[in-house]
Amino acid sequence: NLLKRRFRLFEPNEVRLTDVTYLDYGNGKRAYGSASKDPVTGRLIDYTISESNDLNLVMMTLDHISKQPLLPGAILHSDQGALYLTDTFQNKVKETGMKESMSKRGNCWDNAPQESFFGHMKSELKVRSNKWQSFSDAQADIDDWMDYYNNDRYKTGLGRLSPNEFYKYITTGEYPPMMLR
Repeated sequence: NLLKRRFRLFEPNEVRLTDVTYLDYGNGKRAYGSASKDPVTGRLIDYTISESNDLNLVMMTLDHISKQPLLPGAILHSDQGALYLTDTFQNKVKETGMKESMSKRGNCWDNAPQESFFGHMKSELKVRSNKWQSFSDAQADIDDWMDYYNNDRYKTGLGRLSPNEFYKYITTGEYPPMMLR
């Protein structure tokens, strides 16, 4: 555990948190989502949704993460889920140049910002998810919510900015229009 719960003591693009969750839809069906978040800015870096909770799901997320800006020696932090413990996943993390970090077994607090993200997502999508009849219904609504989360969901902890506005502010020093009022 390289982070030791010090989520915001790094620079943007120095840490990526990741985890997998599920969302129910239709008549007893389940969609799985793998997400990655920058704990410093709160930005959602990637969200991949699948009908299967398998190695391909987390490998797609890892592929998407590695194509985004990262500082040299960036940390990828996850729990100790079976998919993250596979040789395939761990070798790919090494290939990207990231350092792997993992929560203690069974300790959700070691990945709290990612867990909290999923909690908010599920809570805010609950009313919509009751109407999802197909995987594509779920995917479309989740895609819309992800865009909302990064661009329009203002957070007190980020100075009442959205994650993308906060990222822009701390990386460029440019004040978002909201801060100029």
